[in-house]
Amino acid sequence: MTEPVPLDRIDLRILSVLQAHGRIANLKLAEAVGLSATAVLARVQRLVRENYILGYEARLNPLKLGAGMMVFVEVLLDRTTPNVFDQFKAAVQVRPEIMECHMVAGGFDYLLKTRSADMAAYREFAGTVLWQLPGVRETRTYAVMEEVKNSAHLHLG
Repeated sequence: MTEPVPLDRIDLRILSVLQAHGRIANLKLAEAVGLSATAVLARVQRLVRENYILGYEARLNPLKLGAGMMVFVEVLLDRTTPNVFDQFKAAVQVRPEIMECHMVAGGFDYLLKTRSADMAAYREFAGTVLWQLPGVRETRTYAVMEEVKNSAHLHLG
């Protein structure tokens, strides 16, 4: 296995442009960073291969698609054993309402980001899914009143 090539300023520029414009044509990307299309394609392929680029996706509008209610949930497990963690993580993976799940340090075990149509739909989800997840002892729910900033863009320097 070869060592990853360190990122240079051109790689960082490629990542920056792709982060802002994921659908940009290779020729336009090459123009934006001042390289040939062949050189840029090779660099992008290397960045993908070395997992600097994890994938490409469209950002969808949850309000237009029936998922306008965002709720963050603190989850405290009844036991913190590898088996309980594994069961919880596996159960979370298959629930489309759970957008993100993060194990955290502090007063609870996991922080979930969920989306549903409205409070009634969230209440149904909480009762039939969330509180039934393996190992869940306690949850705290934070309904989002206003989304002030939502970005997946990384600061690249």
